[in-house]
Amino acid sequence: MVSIINTYGSMLLAALGQTCLLAFLSLIFACILGLVFGLMNVSHSKVLKIIGGIYVDAIRGVPLIVLAYFIYFGVPYAAKALGMTDFRLTALYAGTITLALNCGAYMAEILRAGIQSVDRGQMEAARSLGMSYGHSMRKVVLPQAIRTMIPSIINQFIITLKDTSILSVIGFPELVNTGKTVVANTMNAFGTWAIVGIMYMIVIISLSKIARQIERRVTNGR
Repeated sequence: MVSIINTYGSMLLAALGQTCLLAFLSLIFACILGLVFGLMNVSHSKVLKIIGGIYVDAIRGVPLIVLAYFIYFGVPYAAKALGMTDFRLTALYAGTITLALNCGAYMAEILRAGIQSVDRGQMEAARSLGMSYGHSMRKVVLPQAIRTMIPSIINQFIITLKDTSILSVIGFPELVNTGKTVVANTMNAFGTWAIVGIMYMIVIISLSKIARQIERRVTNGR
């Protein structure tokens, strides 16, 4: 293991950076998708609820690896069939879209649950003061909901970070894919995967502790 760290340590650290970058970018776009479809799912419009429900159910019903293949191989193939011969998706773009779509569906449910956890009287009180539904949601309900959602959002980030390992199937140079390269070069599967596992554990345990601290502060109202 020491020889692997000395020779390939920088490569594995760079791959860990790529993994964290992919997870971070995916979470940003997932938050946007989650906000849009989460608000649809709590709206008074049946049409918007149906659209939001279809997105959540469809994405959560498809295995992540299938979604990755569809985005990376299927979408460019369809684009070429439509005459867009120059259309390409890099592994980073395809990976970000895949994880954002997948994580966004869960973020939508987190947002829906967070909004529904706020007492209905808060919305009614805001509306009685003459505020519009959108203004009441933005100024009164969402700030309270976000406090309870933060730990779940961090936990979802941890899940997304682990899900990046699946994107080795489309060639993205994340930690697992780089680990495969190191194994091929060293023929030391035990040492390589032990190092990769420890790297994941350090990052994930650190994020888990942050999540618990934030959850404790939210619970205590501080």
